[in-house]
Amino acid sequence: MIRRITFIVLLVTAGFVGGLVLTGRMRTAGESEAQPPAPSEAAAPAAAAQAGRAAAQGQSMPDLTGAAQRAIASVPNISSTQIVRERSPFANDPFYRFFMQDEAFGYRQRREQSLGSGVVVSPDGYVLTNNHVVGNARAEVTVLLPDKSEMRATIVGVDEDTDIAVLKVDAKNLPTLPWGDSSKLKVAEWVLAVGNPFGVLSQTVTLGIVSATGRSLEGRLATYEDFIQTDAAINRGNSGGALINARGELVGINTAIFSETGGYQGIGFAVPSNLVRHVMDELIKYGEVRRGTITGIELTPLTTRYAEELGAPNTKGALILRMSNRSPAYQAGLRPGDIIVAFDETAVEDSSHFMRLLSDSEIGSTVSLTVFRESRKLTMKVPIVQRSTSRVRTAR
Repeated sequence: MIRRITFIVLLVTAGFVGGLVLTGRMRTAGESEAQPPAPSEAAAPAAAAQAGRAAAQGQSMPDLTGAAQRAIASVPNISSTQIVRERSPFANDPFYRFFMQDEAFGYRQRREQSLGSGVVVSPDGYVLTNNHVVGNARAEVTVLLPDKSEMRATIVGVDEDTDIAVLKVDAKNLPTLPWGDSSKLKVAEWVLAVGNPFGVLSQTVTLGIVSATGRSLEGRLATYEDFIQTDAAINRGNSGGALINARGELVGINTAIFSETGGYQGIGFAVPSNLVRHVMDELIKYGEVRRGTITGIELTPLTTRYAEELGAPNTKGALILRMSNRSPAYQAGLRPGDIIVAFDETAVEDSSHFMRLLSDSEIGSTVSLTVFRESRKLTMKVPIVQRSTSRVRTAR
């Protein structure tokens, strides 16, 4: 009897303990399912990539509306009318030459008009544009402001080397663009091109980036070449307009496009604002841009063919093609066939780079030129003299 009672007690106790164990396991399982699973090592990179994409989508382009509005108010339309004298098609006809005066049929005159854009840079009426927009010395230039006011402009001066012209209108309190520092431009920086394409689409704004700086095209656009390249759309009529940065500062004057079709192909060029400002100050003060030069030498690009013939290690430098034996440069020791590889302590990249360094030199100073000649380097002192490259132009 006692054994039976003891066995029953043991069975009840075992059942009670088993129930506690089963209940505890079920509760633990339920609690583990309510918590998120720990990320595995394989899932971590995917999660990080997804977070990066989300962050990138959260970043938006800068708001350029304010900068564009300020620029639009400062970019007028420029129109230039000029009388062009050209040879008559009857000039070589013996019949007309016999019966008519050569003066009457040798030449004829026609009116030619060019359209472009400009940038107001001072409240009292100084306007920048391109030299090729202005035309010849007898051109009549008209400035049409964004508020539709139209006025005659006086041509203060032009600089053919940089294709920059300065105009003056009789006005006050004009909206202007602040100057930017073009030397701080970076490749892929956002820029806006503002102008009047085709002479009819006034105050057009296009967006792009800086594609390159310090661009040279070996005399295709101007003598002094230090262009900003941009893919902001620039078309005919945009010449002389503003290139501005995201802060609304003037960083360049739109000058030309590189195109095989004559239309926009994503390659435009602007004269940097630092150079433009210097040219403008010189034209206003002196009527010309005073530049340094070395007289009596003629340069040419150093091609791979020339480099091989002269034994040069690369194509960096400016090659002296010809020179006068009476020039100070010849007396200083320079000779045809010399490759100028250094200007003072600055390495010369090409002939355009050398011309920029030369133009910016102090007139009356002496520079140290390092040349490559017959597999060795020589250094000589050469004087810098003034070169006049601009003419004062006054509208009549």
